[in-house]
Amino acid sequence: MKTLLLAHDFDETSELALDTAIELARKLSAKIVVAHVYSMPVYTFPEGSSLIPSAEDAARLAEAAQRSLDQVLERRRSTQGVVISGVLRAGVPDEEICRLADEIGADMIVIGTHARGAVARALIGSVAQRVVRAAKVPVLTVRAPQRES
Repeated sequence: MKTLLLAHDFDETSELALDTAIELARKLSAKIVVAHVYSMPVYTFPEGSSLIPSAEDAARLAEAAQRSLDQVLERRRSTQGVVISGVLRAGVPDEEICRLADEIGADMIVIGTHARGAVARALIGSVAQRVVRAAKVPVLTVRAPQRES
């Protein structure tokens, strides 16, 4: 394994997944590509009309996502012995992650997964679940720590 693709959505679980990817990359002498995929919100109203963000809104979202990705990379620049780069994509997260894995020749995808209950998973699904189902390469999921009730 020479290339690990890390899907990052700027939360604590993604940071844990990145820590795991770094440990793995060190042992394998692999590089890491950190990817963030953002999607443009489209609002559909009951009467059937839709509201699509303006070009300015899209540009602001892309700039904010790039700044956040740059911050993730900057915090990890001092990681000894591991080459880490970043990629920003717009689109459907699970589809873009799988597409990017193919494009860069990733040997594995590393992704955080949230400890949601069955109802939340049924209602909103999980990017990690969809990546596991669709990916052509192995997927390592890193689970969020359980929060005490």
